[in-house]
Amino acid sequence: MAIRFDILTTFPEMFSELSPAAMGVSIPARARKAGLAEWHATDIRSYSKDKHRKTDERPFGGGPGMVMMCQPVWDAVMAVEGLDARPATRILLTPQGVPLKQGLVEELAKKERLLLIAGHYEGIDERVIQKLAPMEISIGDYVLSGGELAAMVLMDAVIRLIPGVLGDDESAGSDSFGVASGDREGRRLLDCPHYTRPREWEGMEVPEVLMSGDHGRIAKWRLERMVERTRERRPDLFPNKEGEK
Repeated sequence: MAIRFDILTTFPEMFSELSPAAMGVSIPARARKAGLAEWHATDIRSYSKDKHRKTDERPFGGGPGMVMMCQPVWDAVMAVEGLDARPATRILLTPQGVPLKQGLVEELAKKERLLLIAGHYEGIDERVIQKLAPMEISIGDYVLSGGELAAMVLMDAVIRLIPGVLGDDESAGSDSFGVASGDREGRRLLDCPHYTRPREWEGMEVPEVLMSGDHGRIAKWRLERMVERTRERRPDLFPNKEGEK
């Protein structure tokens, strides 16, 4: 059965099939066409009780910006969860959440259904967050205009891990932050350098080992480059015993 994503947003058109620049192309589009993933965007404004379909109000205590109100968010979540019998894992996209790392993506890819709440403005009233108790996830230490782009990032990362989505199911395992194949310590390393035709370009040649046909040597070279590149660029990924974190 396809994994189901429900996105609660005030800008559902960002997820429309008529706006393919984000989720309507490449791997997500392939997964949807193959019946391996599905997603449905719901307009939180549809659940506003205000005649102007407002979902936000000024913050108590003063200050800039607007805050999304409890009632439209709560009612939207309750209504959408009832659309499918599968239990939904609630997720709020927020810069205050836990970092979205590959290990977490792998766990989310095992779920049957993810309900993504894309906040906007200054944020969402804290009371409805407490009552919904969603998993709070951040895609990085910066602030976006809303949670929609963050939701797309999470969706793309999850979808590519679904068996059958990629041309080769081993591709995802060899990516950066995956558990490195052949590494006895099971570390999550950055990917190694890659090369393709032509063999020589601008005076630079492809490493000889990659042309050797010796798969054992090639695997060893790739793992060595992964360790080397990770140590240089992301020493924080190494365990404490190496004194790098």
